[in-house]
Amino acid sequence: MRFQVGDTVFHPVHGVGHIVAVAEKQFVGEKVRLYYEITTEKSTVWVPVEAHVAIGLRRVTVKGDLARYRTLLKSRPASLVDDHGKRHLHIAGCLKEGSLQLVCEVVRDLTSRAWRKPLTQADTVALRKAREELHQEWATADGVSIAEAAREVDALLLKARQAYSPAGG
Repeated sequence: MRFQVGDTVFHPVHGVGHIVAVAEKQFVGEKVRLYYEITTEKSTVWVPVEAHVAIGLRRVTVKGDLARYRTLLKSRPASLVDDHGKRHLHIAGCLKEGSLQLVCEVVRDLTSRAWRKPLTQADTVALRKAREELHQEWATADGVSIAEAAREVDALLLKARQAYSPAGG
């Protein structure tokens, strides 16, 4: 088994949670399977042990790795394709995969785009979701409040804007 009871994990749909049990369950129409029982701030989630990789369940980033993500958030934003359909598919794929690196890239790149032009409704929703995920995991990894994590992320993005915008902003 990859995870144990007590592990803090990140679920790409439900966010940060804690594994509170590993148990056999049988849901309607299924055979008996082994599940991770994960409690999050808002709910309890059951993830099949054999499907945790496909679902994107992973350990929460450790505090020591945040330095790499600080550098990433301050780095030059990537240009996103102008075709909104292709852009949305790319962003949705990044968020579904759920790695903190991809979430940071989505936040950095969509934030940069928003500084230059209004975002589409789909981009706005994706940015809000990505920021919520980022703030929640950052706060958990760094041992700070979500508000403090959000302030730090915003400060890092502002540094990128000042460094890479034509007139510094």
